[in-house]
Amino acid sequence: MLISNLIRSCLRPGRVGRETHAAAGETRIGNVQDLAGFNKLVRARHGIFVANENDVYIGRALIAYGEFCELEWSLLRRYCRPGNTVVEVGANIGGHTVAIARAVGAAGRVVAIEPQPIVFQALCANLALNCLLNVTALNCACADSVRALALPAVDYGKEGNFGGVALRPPSAEPSMTVRCEPLDDLLRDFAQVDFIKIDVEGMERHVLAGSTRVIDRFRPVLYVENDRQGNSKSLIDMVQSLGYRAWWHIPPLFNADNYYANAHDLYPGICSFNMLCAPSDREAGIPEGLREARATDPHPLSGAA
Repeated sequence: MLISNLIRSCLRPGRVGRETHAAAGETRIGNVQDLAGFNKLVRARHGIFVANENDVYIGRALIAYGEFCELEWSLLRRYCRPGNTVVEVGANIGGHTVAIARAVGAAGRVVAIEPQPIVFQALCANLALNCLLNVTALNCACADSVRALALPAVDYGKEGNFGGVALRPPSAEPSMTVRCEPLDDLLRDFAQVDFIKIDVEGMERHVLAGSTRVIDRFRPVLYVENDRQGNSKSLIDMVQSLGYRAWWHIPPLFNADNYYANAHDLYPGICSFNMLCAPSDREAGIPEGLREARATDPHPLSGAA
């Protein structure tokens, strides 16, 4: 009964979250409801979300702004059209998954992959809250082979960046074993893949290496995180070896036109570093203004770009 009342409260009709805020970080009453402990129920731009207030990027962005990385979505939406099949490797709690699923519609399909069990539970909750029937959610990691990786111990009840947790080889340190499978195996029976989004905290090359059959068969557009300078050259080289070209997309985390009209920037100067990648014969569809990513150029984070 408590949960249903909270959901009804979040579903109240009327304009939501467009008022100017008097205090930094303030959210309009009715948009964010307390649940037990650290989770909040958020009425956001793209739907209703369970969000962890301790998560300094995804959770707090949804709570403070009613959206997460909306300036990323302004590009991603071009490649999530009705009827498309979209694969999201590293879906987290579904900050983009919900919008992707709505965009591809009932005739489309989303495969949302998230290895952290606690985060995966929130992803499934958010898919259920938004009544999305076109998403297949998988609790595993992706790489170039079937194997086990270790998820380091994470306390979700304390402040942290839960979208920045990196998997590692098994060791004696406290951890949880995570199943890892190639996309080539997970998508073996698919007849269509139009777009693949990869955000896996340094494992991007491994995901691509386990996706070569899918990429060769369907030639999907790729959106790949590239925020580790030491990995950048080899990652771009791999993208090019697949017959693709890559362009930088570096949107700020803060959107001044956010859903709650909250003018306080929690993330000053912080951007996400991604590459939009397209088959070499399809680069005509790349939006103007994006700079090509070349392995010979310095990474934008180096300050020399």
